[in-house]
Amino acid sequence: MKIVTVSQMQKAERECSRFGISLGQLMENAGKAFAAEVRNILGDLQKQKILILVGPGNNGGDGLVAARYLHDWGARVRVYPCGKRSEPDPNLELAQKRGISFREADADPGLSQLKEWLTEATVVIDAIFGTGKSRALSGVFAEVLDCLGRVKKERPSLQLIALDLPSGLNADTGAVDPHTPQADNTITLGFPKLGLFNLPGAEKAGRIAVVDIGIPTQLVEAIQPELLTPGLISSLLPRRAPVSHKGTFGKVLAFTGSSNYIGAAYLACSGTIRVGAGLTTLAIAQSLQPVLAAKLTEVTYLPLPESSPGLAAAGCIDLLRQQMPDYDVLLLGCGIGQGQSTVDLIRALLLSPGLKLPPVVLDADGLNILSRVPDWSKEFPGEAILTPHAGEMARLLGCSIEEVQSNRLEAAREAAAKWHKTIVLKGAYTVISAPDGQVRVSPFANAGLASAGTGDVLAGAVAGMLAQGLSLSEAAACGVYLHGLAGELVRAEMGDAGMLASDLLPVLPRAIRQLKEV
Repeated sequence: MKIVTVSQMQKAERECSRFGISLGQLMENAGKAFAAEVRNILGDLQKQKILILVGPGNNGGDGLVAARYLHDWGARVRVYPCGKRSEPDPNLELAQKRGISFREADADPGLSQLKEWLTEATVVIDAIFGTGKSRALSGVFAEVLDCLGRVKKERPSLQLIALDLPSGLNADTGAVDPHTPQADNTITLGFPKLGLFNLPGAEKAGRIAVVDIGIPTQLVEAIQPELLTPGLISSLLPRRAPVSHKGTFGKVLAFTGSSNYIGAAYLACSGTIRVGAGLTTLAIAQSLQPVLAAKLTEVTYLPLPESSPGLAAAGCIDLLRQQMPDYDVLLLGCGIGQGQSTVDLIRALLLSPGLKLPPVVLDADGLNILSRVPDWSKEFPGEAILTPHAGEMARLLGCSIEEVQSNRLEAAREAAAKWHKTIVLKGAYTVISAPDGQVRVSPFANAGLASAGTGDVLAGAVAGMLAQGLSLSEAAACGVYLHGLAGELVRAEMGDAGMLASDLLPVLPRAIRQLKEV
């Protein structure tokens, strides 16, 4: 599913006429599809008192269509127009004929009626401004949204659903107006908008859903980036023939873990095998091997000589080099630490001229070690997937975390092109970017994944998919999606507070099965 800018969306809407779809029909489709998704979110509409804040443009028109459907499906609906709408307005007339209560802001001194309706509402729909709003919010629009914000702060149970975008959110950049409300849900129309995945807009949007409004997909085929969907991931998942052996599904050599981060090795290696890799070998300091073997029984081991207890010696490079030809993927960096012997070892592995490596999945300490090497990408020409979080990405780029977070898609795209590596920029709505310019975005934002070790599971999942013969960008997309879907399945069962990285591991196979049933 494509992620679009405002101009791309407007162009697609205009070109719908070539397919016999009028702008009026698109508005009808949008309002109905939005209302249907509201019903999915809320459940029994007969229990709901819905206040719809309507703007003067197309977003308000979509809101009026939605008001009609929500009313017909049993909700008690009230409409509060915040500005004069152009006449004639058939959608306004159709809503009025149904006896839906209206009060215009111009006829509401002190917003007294709005305040009363807000105290009685169970749900508020923000249909004031969508993609067409580019100026700062002011006047009655700012007053209405500020009033809504105060009531929502006093009544957190009041649910706020944004139509297409929270009003004042820039659909291209993610910048927000000071008066932009905090939505619980945003139901975006046709295609997701770029600004929904950049901060601070991503925070204001809440949970994002996309509804089809009938725009032919061929009108946006050439657009990058795209949102990962179950159908896409299902089509990429490796097929597993009944007559197979462990070598069929690939071999991963994992150099992960150290004395202070034993769990990282467990989580990363478990991630590889839980997504279907045939064999994983853990290369780890020899004194830690018995500790891991007590818990991690399904992998093989390559005990490494130590520079100090729990830390591999730089001199074990020859041993690792001997093993490389037997493996399809090298998983490197999770919890290895940043001691000098480790730094020397990683540099010797990645930056030695003429050393042939299998494709590398590089995470955590491996990334931080690399960030200290000027122009490291020129010395590391091999195939690799880098999986930084925002802080690691900032160190690699030599910029601030704020700069990365303000335009995550572009940061990942530029880095992939500059370094000739596949980038997985972790976080809410993880971004996957390939050197050829392809950019994909995960649909998941889950606070439960903001805990220690979940990144190790992700790195393992990506490596496990890569070992099964997928391309680097395909493996990154599948690993990210499976990790996110597993998080959603765990959250549905136990909530997002107290979710552990290890909770994801037994759920990864369930996520794969669910996708194969799509």
